[in-house]
Amino acid sequence: MTAEPICSERITFKSDAPRFRESRLKKFAVGVFTGLFQCAAITILAVGVYWVVSRNLYQSVQVDGPSMDPTLRNAEKYILNRWVYHVRDPRPNEIVVLKDPQDSVYEVKRVIATAGQSVYIKKGRVYVDGKLLDEAYLEPLTKTYAPEKNGDEFVCCGRNQYFVLGDNRGVSRDSRYFGPVRRENIMGKLVL
Repeated sequence: MTAEPICSERITFKSDAPRFRESRLKKFAVGVFTGLFQCAAITILAVGVYWVVSRNLYQSVQVDGPSMDPTLRNAEKYILNRWVYHVRDPRPNEIVVLKDPQDSVYEVKRVIATAGQSVYIKKGRVYVDGKLLDEAYLEPLTKTYAPEKNGDEFVCCGRNQYFVLGDNRGVSRDSRYFGPVRRENIMGKLVL
């Protein structure tokens, strides 16, 4: 006796392979598109944050030249605090980065006098509002002369103007040459 099949009909299975491949391909394409979109969004966000931070908060700067020796050395790097002058004005003795009003290059200088103050350079000494300026940050016996050398100079800072000098007075190109600096030309305070 031979065993007979229980069911006489043939059973056939339809292949779902093309539909399965198509759905996997769609999922892969959507995943790739989503990944690219996320990378682009992150990149745009990162560039935007960098721009906001470097334009308004903090920025890395490098000293180029000897005009602030011995306080700052050539090629040293510092952080420029741009935020501080959004909430207050520059103060005397602060080291600032400014845009040179004549050359449009960036300079690092020390604020000597602010709006409404007078500066008198006489016989190598600096006076602010008639008082001898204590400049402990200078090398001993450093003299400050007007551009004509050994000449005296008297300057009054007007509204929103600041008188700035480099600590290395013999080589610094500063307010003795280009006059008081307007407030909008001062970029921020150097963090030492």
